[in-house]
Amino acid sequence: MSLLPLIARDVRRAWIGGGALLPVAFFLLVAILFPFAVGPDAALLARIGGGVLWAAALLAALIPVERLVAPDLASGTIDQLLVRGVSPSAIAFAKLAAHWLSFTPPILLAALPAAALLDLPSDTLVRVELSLLIGTPGLAALALAVGALTATLRGAGAIAGLLILPLAVPLLIFGAGSLDGGTGALKLLAAVSLLLVAGAPLVAGAAIRAPLD
Repeated sequence: MSLLPLIARDVRRAWIGGGALLPVAFFLLVAILFPFAVGPDAALLARIGGGVLWAAALLAALIPVERLVAPDLASGTIDQLLVRGVSPSAIAFAKLAAHWLSFTPPILLAALPAAALLDLPSDTLVRVELSLLIGTPGLAALALAVGALTATLRGAGAIAGLLILPLAVPLLIFGAGSLDGGTGALKLLAAVSLLLVAGAPLVAGAAIRAPLD
């Protein structure tokens, strides 16, 4: 069975249900409020604004975590896919791709007005966009894996946040570090993101299958 219908279904559900707009709204809200917190110091905002956008993107990726796996487990959709011969890791990979497609392009677009609000130079904005493009697959992978592990727990959102934030620290460090202009942090960011994308479907697939065995 092709994974494209599964990916398209989850992307469509995210947009129709409004879940894809919440991360963007949160991302922009951080960019709007942060200058009020630190004051109108353009040099300070330009120096730390890229890191602020990265932290906002990390937190925005957490918002849909409760809706990534739990609804399909509760409705029996995943059970039906397994009966049709779709492997748990394939289901997890489709959900990872759909989550990334749902929140990353809007976040990349929202970074343009956010950068203006934070008075970021154009070269810093380019590095922010590039680092988010490379790092957000890792964020999506973490959100999926933790969403699958906590899908059957009460208060999954709070638990997921506590699990994801420590695990996302390397992505945040290398993502923010890549804004200094060097390529070392960007390569490390790509390596960590690729490792998470490779491992998350296996972890999430095992977690998806466990309640059904």
